[in-house]
Amino acid sequence: MTDSCPIPTHFDAITYTPTPRTIPLARRRVTDLLTRWGHPEAAPTAALLTSELCTNAILHGRLPGRLYRVETSLTAGSLRIAVTDPKGEALPRTRTPAPDTTTGRGLLIVQRLASRWAVETLTVGKTVWAELDL
Repeated sequence: MTDSCPIPTHFDAITYTPTPRTIPLARRRVTDLLTRWGHPEAAPTAALLTSELCTNAILHGRLPGRLYRVETSLTAGSLRIAVTDPKGEALPRTRTPAPDTTTGRGLLIVQRLASRWAVETLTVGKTVWAELDL
């Protein structure tokens, strides 16, 4: 969370090995957290945002022997899902994929579903986050 963001009422963080099998694990965790935190109506959208952010971390932010991190935080007005990976030089960008390609739509989905999203460069790596207004 940046300094201008409200203090979270709930927070969770977990690291994963950057393999495709961790995507459903992260998605389920976020869904379970939102249900426990009293916002089950936001779970389907949050799960899809989590899938897209984690997929990008695995496809574009993976370095051998390094993990990626998923942080989920809830404030009075919003939910933030932040995914941090070790590859800071590979910054994500939206693009217009060809109709017959099977990749390249993740950030377009994030842009469409999230109330806001951004990329923060770190000393090592980057964090891509998406927020949902509740």
